[in-house]
Amino acid sequence: MSRIATQGVGDAGHRAARDKHLICSIIIHRVSQVRVINLGASMGQPSVDAMSGRTDWTAGPLRAVSYGGGVQSTALLVLAARREIDYPTFLFANVGDDSEHPATLTYVRDVAVPFAASAGIDLRQLRRLRRDGESETLVQRLSRPDTRSIPIPVRMANGAPGRRSCTADFKIKVIGRWLREHGATTAAPAHVGIGISVDEIHRANRRRSEPYELIEYPLLELGLRRTDCVRVIEEAGLPVPPKSSCFFCPFRTVGDWRRQRSLEPELFAQSVHIEELVNRRRKALGRDPVYLTRYGRPLAEAIAVEPLVVVDDDGLCDSGWCMT
Repeated sequence: MSRIATQGVGDAGHRAARDKHLICSIIIHRVSQVRVINLGASMGQPSVDAMSGRTDWTAGPLRAVSYGGGVQSTALLVLAARREIDYPTFLFANVGDDSEHPATLTYVRDVAVPFAASAGIDLRQLRRLRRDGESETLVQRLSRPDTRSIPIPVRMANGAPGRRSCTADFKIKVIGRWLREHGATTAAPAHVGIGISVDEIHRANRRRSEPYELIEYPLLELGLRRTDCVRVIEEAGLPVPPKSSCFFCPFRTVGDWRRQRSLEPELFAQSVHIEELVNRRRKALGRDPVYLTRYGRPLAEAIAVEPLVVVDDDGLCDSGWCMT
């Protein structure tokens, strides 16, 4: 039996009460924010039409979902298509075709984009731009000869994750730039939907809100869990998306790494190369090695070649361990 199935009724009741309290807190906070925005609109504050990007003095504030290509944010896409939530724009920050998992890129291109277009939803793919206007991928950042800091949460020798900037630099800031370019300001902030479901409610308080945005959690307000999101997607006739993340993300579980080595050997070889590249740079700087797993050993040694045993850990954290 699973760990959850063996918990007592009292534990389940306590968890449900805690989740209900947190959801209510988030909803109350959002309502107070919306009242402020409505007051600003009544005073003649300009807003932006989310579908066209034009400034409109009569339309409501810019509303967009931070789309990660995973289960939760795809459920938001379906709910928006059914007009059960009001988000006409979805923003997918692609950290790089050489960095995102290929399965996520395929799903976004072949499933999400056509579905959004058929429903009249504007699903846009965004990329990080350097100051010279050229795009930059996460793998390119890791490969730069002058890179001294590591943007991904590599594991230290004791297994603890290091600091990371990849989510902020390649996801949050990229979407924030687009929002500001399309009219989001401190006076007229954009409403940004995040796909965090009830079973991941602990993640809601970790998302910092910038002055030009109001963070919202539609799945929490609707009381939907990840299993509900799967049902919503299937009811729309869509395939359920895979986990969305960089294929070399150190937050991958051991089971994920084993599956990658067994089923995606080319991706696993690229992950090994990235780990080796990072450590060559660190050695040149006189620093200790770091790893992509918690085992304190190189990836090729830590993840042995063995028969694949499928473990159902899919619900632990969907979509990239950073975006849903």
